[in-house]
Amino acid sequence: MPAENQVPQSEQGPAKGEQTRTLILETAMRLFQELGYDKTTMRAIAKEAGVSVGNAYYYFAGKEHLIQGFYDRIAAEHQAAVRDVLDRETDLEARLAGVLRAWLDIAAPYHEFAAQFFKNAADPDSPLSPFSPESEHARETAIDVHREVLAGTKTKVPAELADVLPELMWLSQMGLVLYWVFDRSENRERSYRLAARGAKLTTRGVALARFRVLRPLVHEVHELFTDFLPGMAQAATARKKPAKPSKSEQR
Repeated sequence: MPAENQVPQSEQGPAKGEQTRTLILETAMRLFQELGYDKTTMRAIAKEAGVSVGNAYYYFAGKEHLIQGFYDRIAAEHQAAVRDVLDRETDLEARLAGVLRAWLDIAAPYHEFAAQFFKNAADPDSPLSPFSPESEHARETAIDVHREVLAGTKTKVPAELADVLPELMWLSQMGLVLYWVFDRSENRERSYRLAARGAKLTTRGVALARFRVLRPLVHEVHELFTDFLPGMAQAATARKKPAKPSKSEQR
């Protein structure tokens, strides 16, 4: 990393700093689309953005951190975009279908870029993978959306599945994302159809989960993913660790 890593005096204010960060991120997204992820360097991003290389590294430690910034942006925009459907609908299928459509709408401008860098993100051990420990913030933001989908529905959700179902719903969304990356239909029409049918199937699955005999199967499916996906495995392990007792409890 370059030694020149201090923000210029004129940019030390929060608003100006956020503007610079946004500029660097947007410039990087454009260059990733034009040149490809592998061929785009931090130096090229800094030059195109009109900032020093040190300044670029101040905000983003490398290209991988820029991708994490992209993930965080998509997650935040999606969280805001679903507000209308989640405030309006109580039907589970309608809520989930609306959430998936909103993601496709938000991601639409980045379709070509996503196809270019997918080969990097497809490796579960890559920090660019949505399943990696580095992607935890964006991943948890997305899973929170699915928690809210379930929390506001009139469909009864078994208490013992309240933690695992949102993660499984997010994993289902990742399947939609994978299809969307390679979808060449006009306006990604097939992806929207898949989202609608996926929402219907998921709703049926949640309804069936009210039968106690099927709940162990849901847990087994969840454990399958958490055991083999690095970031989710770490998150699951962290949740299982007992909380440290407070000083008053230790007395």
